[in-house]
Amino acid sequence: MTRPRSTEELIHHMPAVRDKAENDWSRGFAASIVRQSRRRHWKPSQKQEAIMRRLVSELFHETNDLEVIEDG
Repeated sequence: MTRPRSTEELIHHMPAVRDKAENDWSRGFAASIVRQSRRRHWKPSQKQEAIMRRLVSELFHETNDLEVIEDG
């Protein structure tokens, strides 16, 4: 199980999301976050943070549906 990413870590990965996203909406969203994050005291809304988490997870192909294989 992976630890939850901090907001700073999510922001750090937004340029990679912007550059590697598979659709225009995701690219535009990540670019917008990169621009907004430069503003002093800016914090993402809950909805923005949730989308950022999803996009970063997709970037690293993280899923919650892992199969456990036990040696018998």
